[in-house]
Amino acid sequence: MREIVLDTETTGFDPFSGDRIVEIGAVELVGHMPTGNHYHQYINPQRDMPTEAFEVHGISEEFLADKPLFAAIAQDFLDFIGDAKLVIHNAAFDMKFLNAELKWVNKPLIPDDRAIDTVAMARRKFPGSPASLDALCRRFGITTERELHGALLDSQILADVYLELIGGRQPDLVLSEARTQTNTTTVDTNWRPSPRPQPLPPRLTESETATHQAFVEKLGDAAVWKRFES
Repeated sequence: MREIVLDTETTGFDPFSGDRIVEIGAVELVGHMPTGNHYHQYINPQRDMPTEAFEVHGISEEFLADKPLFAAIAQDFLDFIGDAKLVIHNAAFDMKFLNAELKWVNKPLIPDDRAIDTVAMARRKFPGSPASLDALCRRFGITTERELHGALLDSQILADVYLELIGGRQPDLVLSEARTQTNTTTVDTNWRPSPRPQPLPPRLTESETATHQAFVEKLGDAAVWKRFES
């Protein structure tokens, strides 16, 4: 099973009020394991960068001035994600922006049911607890080492969080073992080892045994060895 863990950075909160995507980062999982394959792209939004957004991700309009427009990278992005499920933290936000950008360049939209929202997962698993990416990193002991948000870095961090939310880095292995145990003979938990039908032959020679016995006799009846005589 192929999944894409994805994050975006934007100029603001609402694409229908003029905000745009400025960065996309995504990492590939196959069978819930990172493959090392990733997608990363900065995008020229053709507008200014609000101070509030710059303080979050540190991406300036000057830096983006020579970056491609979304229209130029849209197909490459669609080719990378293919038909995989998209793992996104607060999926409604990123899906809203992605589909707005895709619509503006006449590309196919991404169905909402392809998105796996890790915020919703975290709230179901830890009701009443904070569900931000930073809070989940603290809960799972995941080191972030970041001062600003970045789409690729955040998608890599989110991949670690997602794998913890679904039960660790190799959930398929755990499920496979459980299925194997289900299909095999039930193990008796009260099992205890029984004596060997034929005792193992002694490793001491007759001469060694006689020498030891003579040594024990010299120690008298109080010798510790007397306690172990049959």
